[in-house]
Amino acid sequence: MTAGLRALLSAAGPGGLTPGGLTPGGLTRGGLTRGGATSDGAMAGGPVVAPGVYDGLSALIAERAGFTAVYLSGASIAYTRFGRPDIGLVSFAEVADTLAAIRERVGLPVVVDADTGFGNALNVQRTVARLERFGASAIQLEDQTLPKRCGHLSEKRLVPAAEMVGKVKAAVDARTSSETLIVARTDAIAVEGFEAALDRAAAYVEAGADVLFVEAPQSRGQLEAVPSRFGARLPLMANMVEGGRTPMTDAAELGRLGYALVIFPGALVRALAFAARAFLGDLKATGATRGWQGRMLDFEGLNALLGTPELLAEGRRYDADAQGLDGQDLEAPGAGPDAAPEGVSEGVSRGRRTAAPRAGGR
Repeated sequence: MTAGLRALLSAAGPGGLTPGGLTPGGLTRGGLTRGGATSDGAMAGGPVVAPGVYDGLSALIAERAGFTAVYLSGASIAYTRFGRPDIGLVSFAEVADTLAAIRERVGLPVVVDADTGFGNALNVQRTVARLERFGASAIQLEDQTLPKRCGHLSEKRLVPAAEMVGKVKAAVDARTSSETLIVARTDAIAVEGFEAALDRAAAYVEAGADVLFVEAPQSRGQLEAVPSRFGARLPLMANMVEGGRTPMTDAAELGRLGYALVIFPGALVRALAFAARAFLGDLKATGATRGWQGRMLDFEGLNALLGTPELLAEGRRYDADAQGLDGQDLEAPGAGPDAAPEGVSEGVSRGRRTAAPRAGGR
């Protein structure tokens, strides 16, 4: 059985979430314990690394690659489904549909990017309730206005901190299981400054967030300051965006700084877009795929990845030949001894019949 996200974060180090009780340097709220970091702030077991996914296939490939969790990226849904940027175009229904497709295919914990919660606190409650029902392991909410935009784009706008506090509280109240984690994200660094972002983050922690995400630190110093202030209180999430505002740092180093969860939300799409552009350019130029046959799955290889042989074998269990009827047809519906005579339809119970209606409806 796949470990839950809370268990994974607990294994990442003393700053993880553990059920019940009070750990040194931690506090208990709602049945979850926010443990303290180690003396040097590091995650003893290393951080959980969650690649960004956007459909069933990408989640399946991540699972087969050995990842223990995935991040359902709203940006990656916008990129792949619509060929559009991450500027708030993706709806709740589209996120929920994507989550359902992923959950149907893989059992990994899924951290779901729920943007702003798609409205006010009441909208947040509905968002949390439905995403939890569809299989979200953690639900991320941010303090931007609606429509939001990528955390590494300029000209972001924020809701008041008090409004976001209400949203976090609403999310915590709406979940039905403490295993469903609420991730609070602040985008305030680029809008109000670093210290204001830390103040907002502190308010969201007090509101009941299980995981804290301070988006887009702009320097190594800022990356270090977040766990210095919050690492002893709850797990921290870091976001690595190739070409973004935050210095690219590998997961092991982020773990040493004190981050328990590291996401690479758009990396797979960027790699895919790079490879697809090169592949299609070569196909257009040569009219053949021979030059790529060592860099792509063939027909059998893709079917092996998808589990086609296993699925067909499963289907054969339900074929007619597998039912042990020796080729005999079952009695056709309505052909038994209690079948109604021609021109008479069955009534509401056996023994009472109703004449079939005449042509013309009378």
